[in-house]
Amino acid sequence: MSDERHEQKNEQEPATLGQWHGDAQDSTAKLPLHRDERSEEEKREEEEAHKRKMHRIILWVVVGVIVLFLLVFLLGFLPRHKRDKETKEKADAQRNAKPVVQVMQVQSAPAADNLSVPGTTTPLTQANIYGRANGYLKVRYVDIGDHVRKGQLLAVIDAPDLDQQVDQGKAALQQARSQLAQQQSQLALAQVTWNRWKVLVAKGVFSRQDGDQRETDYNAQVANVAAAQRNVQSFEANLGRLIALQRFERVVAPFDGVITARNVDVGALISATGSGGGDTSQSPTNVGSPTQSGSTNTNGTSGNGVTTATPSTGGAQGGALFSIVDVSRLRILVSVPESYATSIRVGQKTALYVQSLPKQNFGGLVTRTAGSIDLNSRTLLTEVQVDNRDGKLFSGMYVVASFLDIHGDPGVTIPGDAVVIRGDKEQVALVRDGVIHLQPVEIGRDYGPSVQVLRGLNPGDVIVTTVTDQVKEGAQVETRLAKTSGTNDNPHAGQQRDQTPGGPGQYGDQKQVEQGSKAGQQQQQKGGGQKSDGKQ
Repeated sequence: MSDERHEQKNEQEPATLGQWHGDAQDSTAKLPLHRDERSEEEKREEEEAHKRKMHRIILWVVVGVIVLFLLVFLLGFLPRHKRDKETKEKADAQRNAKPVVQVMQVQSAPAADNLSVPGTTTPLTQANIYGRANGYLKVRYVDIGDHVRKGQLLAVIDAPDLDQQVDQGKAALQQARSQLAQQQSQLALAQVTWNRWKVLVAKGVFSRQDGDQRETDYNAQVANVAAAQRNVQSFEANLGRLIALQRFERVVAPFDGVITARNVDVGALISATGSGGGDTSQSPTNVGSPTQSGSTNTNGTSGNGVTTATPSTGGAQGGALFSIVDVSRLRILVSVPESYATSIRVGQKTALYVQSLPKQNFGGLVTRTAGSIDLNSRTLLTEVQVDNRDGKLFSGMYVVASFLDIHGDPGVTIPGDAVVIRGDKEQVALVRDGVIHLQPVEIGRDYGPSVQVLRGLNPGDVIVTTVTDQVKEGAQVETRLAKTSGTNDNPHAGQQRDQTPGGPGQYGDQKQVEQGSKAGQQQQQKGGGQKSDGKQ
């Protein structure tokens, strides 16, 4: 009832603007709603069911995340862990396993009756011709390749200062001779005077004191004449020296030969120690020197030879005017291994082969030997001479000298890769009961892929063919037989029976030299040591 009265009252009272505004704001709240007729218990049950549903959803999400993590773990970590474990096991196995090395059994090489060693042709007589007079080269008559005779004029030096010294010497000599003549005239007068005074003093005309004075004057004049004579001789000797130097203005050949170098041109300044425009690079001194220092078994020379391949015709400072050699007879210095040294005899015949003339055989003769073994190379320096009057051979040619009917102990040969240098010693790796022992050896001849061992190895020894960083003293290894170039399967190692030594595969083959150079570069890239380039 009260509500109805209230509504009637509201209908009667006019509504203000604020009331209309408030009624508009609360219109939504006053809309009729659907009455929730559920009980409180049903509501709680419904809420609990909703919570259980949400819990199940969260549980399934957590389980999904865990399952996803497990899948990622199983598919990623476990295989990787397994691989790491296997890798570690393999690494441990390899680290603890014995290294496998290639080995071979050393065998004796068959005795050889032919020995071929390389060498270089050098002339018996050779000389550098220097300028002995100071001046300028006035004229030149010869050039490289010209054949000259002994005493032939090669060049003329213009030396005006030397000519003036000769003229001055002649004038000084003439003056000394004039002074001698003057002293001799005074001596004649002193002698006449003394002879007169001597008679008068004996008769008592003059005192003995005056006589002694005249005798002293005479003796002094004799001494003056002797001094003047010695002065003349001195000027004559000085003039002779200047005239001798003046003769050197004419440069002549000291012997018959061929001009191999010409280092000056017309107008070049010549000094007494050499040419102002000379070149010393072509000086053939020390070529074929009888000393044995620096000799090797591959170059066949003793001492330092000419290293420049092309002759110079002037430009460098301080060299010789000309170089001349006599090539009518050549000599070849070769290094014979110690095992064959006792078979070399003076007068023994040899066969000489050169690369440029592969089908020709030049006969040589052993003229002398050093008579002692070089301690560095363990070789005997031997000189072989060959007649070259026909001029077919040139100085500096590469030659292989073959000694026939020669017997010696070839020793044993092993692969070149089996030799290493450790502690400044040439060594090979011996295998005894599976244990490495580094054995010092003495190397003889170098055949390229294989080398000769003179001392340190015996037939039947087992050695490692290729030495690596794992091959150390006392290391335990597993062996595997290998057949290499050092197993002596060639019964004629070091011999040239089927082909000339200058042919392919022998000392004269350039391909073998290139292969040896490449092999040396490969050895330098390895860490287990390198083969020595200077093995003998």
